[in-house]
Amino acid sequence: MAEKTIVDAGPLVALLNARDVHHGWARAEFGRREAPFYTCDAVLSEAQHLVVRGRGNPLQILEMLHRGALTVGLRVEDEVARLLSLQRSYQELPMSLADACVVRLAELHEHSRVFTTDTHFRVYRRNARQLIPLLVPPSV
Repeated sequence: MAEKTIVDAGPLVALLNARDVHHGWARAEFGRREAPFYTCDAVLSEAQHLVVRGRGNPLQILEMLHRGALTVGLRVEDEVARLLSLQRSYQELPMSLADACVVRLAELHEHSRVFTTDTHFRVYRRNARQLIPLLVPPSV
């Protein structure tokens, strides 16, 4: 079974912002991996917001979805009970909806790796106790 890559907002933003500290790393990793990259609506929204803050074009995020480079791998309303459980478990961090969705995607896809720049994923666990395989920049 092929490993799925679940993408968080950080690598998307880094890919689209040449001034981002992780830009080169993100470009290289997106180039090495096979599309589609699995994500969720909350990550898409967060990435668009962050791209705008970096003075970029937020439409590039939806264009990636339209081209098939990204695919939405879960519906929040179908997973709300588990998402609530995750956010309650990590409320001291706190865990965002986007992060909860990414963790849930990692639970749903046993053979997956989370592509992120967020250090919280070193703390998060899938299925309560399992480390989440990560694809992170060397500096994270």
